[in-house]
Amino acid sequence: MKIMVGGTFSPLHAGHKKLISRSFELAGPRGRVVIGLSSDAFAGRKSHPVMPYAEREGALRTYIQSLGTETPWEIEALNDRYGSALETDFDILVVSEETLPAGIEINRLRRAKGMPMVEIHQIACVLAEDGRWISSTRIIRGEIDDEGHVIGWE
Repeated sequence: MKIMVGGTFSPLHAGHKKLISRSFELAGPRGRVVIGLSSDAFAGRKSHPVMPYAEREGALRTYIQSLGTETPWEIEALNDRYGSALETDFDILVVSEETLPAGIEINRLRRAKGMPMVEIHQIACVLAEDGRWISSTRIIRGEIDDEGHVIGWE
């Protein structure tokens, strides 16, 4: 089973970790996981500051190694929201509630090109302790930390 997942992952937080971990669970030891990581140019369109590609890639590698998985994996640069998903044969695209529209668009474009559609596996966004989604924007604003703990709460 070949799984694809993508994102900017800046900073890498509990929601991203859930997305990546689930990708490895779905692939299993005989599968493969391809992680699309937004290039600096593509990530520069975000409304908040983004760490350089090399730092984000390093954080991803460290996290994946901490999983102790035997599943083969690779990281590829994303220069747009589709990456290689419009040309590559794969089985499942793992998305969050936030990135589901991109997954639907990928399948629409694959179908238009005469390619088979892929299964979309959506995970629920991880909630911070205040009941709102953990997001990079909230972390950068200093509202929460990367595990969803509200800054300043006792």
